[in-house]
Amino acid sequence: MTERVNVGEAILGANDRLAADNRRMLDQAGVFSLNLMASPGAGKTSLIERTLAALARSVRVGVIDGDIATSLDADRAAAAGAEAIQVNTGGECHLDAVMIQPALQRLSLDSLDLLIVENVGNLVCPASFALGTHKNVLIASVPEGADKPHKYPGMYRGIQALVLNKIDLLPYVEFDQAFFQQGVEALNPGVVTFPLSCRTGEGLTAWLAWIEAEVRQFRQAHPRKGALQQP
Repeated sequence: MTERVNVGEAILGANDRLAADNRRMLDQAGVFSLNLMASPGAGKTSLIERTLAALARSVRVGVIDGDIATSLDADRAAAAGAEAIQVNTGGECHLDAVMIQPALQRLSLDSLDLLIVENVGNLVCPASFALGTHKNVLIASVPEGADKPHKYPGMYRGIQALVLNKIDLLPYVEFDQAFFQQGVEALNPGVVTFPLSCRTGEGLTAWLAWIEAEVRQFRQAHPRKGALQQP
C-alpha cells in the first residue's frame, strides 16, 4: 500500500507566514508595493523604466528584480534611477516570500514611497506564491495572443490590475480583443485595465495616475515622517 504525503499545503503555508512578515515590514515603513508578473518579453522591465522616468519627481521607487541567472533587468532599473536589488533564483521559475525578505532588509525602505517587484517571467508559478506585496499586476501583451486568460486562469484571477502592453501592434497582429476581454471578465470581473504601449507612450498617463493615487491612498492609511514630494 502506498501512502501519499501532501507537502504542498505546508510549503505554501510557511510561505504565506513569511509573506505576512514582509507585508508588516512594508506597512511599518509606509512603502506601497506592487508585484509585476508577466510572460517573458511582455514588457515588465520596459514598463518599470517608463514608470521610473515619469514618477522621478513625485515618487521614490525601489525595485526588486527576479531573474533566473542574470542582473540585466536590475541593471536597467538602476540605470533608470531606482534603488535596485537583484534576486537570482538559480533556476526557480518564480519569486517567493523567502527570497523577498532578505532583499527588503537590504533596501532603504525609509527613503522609499513605492516598491516594485519584477517577478520571473512565467504565467504559472508566480501566481501560487504570495510575496507580501500589496497588489498584483499582470502585464499581458498583444503579440502573446488573446487566448491567455483562457489558458492561464490562475494568473488572471489573482490580480488587482491588468496592463495590456504593445497596443501599437494591434494593426499588425491578429489579436481578438473581444475574446481576450471575455476571458478576463469571466475570471476577474471589473479588474482595472490599462491598454498602453511602452514604445510609443500611448495610455501611460492612466497607468501612472493609478500608481500615484494608490501610493497616496496607502500613505494616508500608513503615515510616516517625510511627506511625499509634490509633482
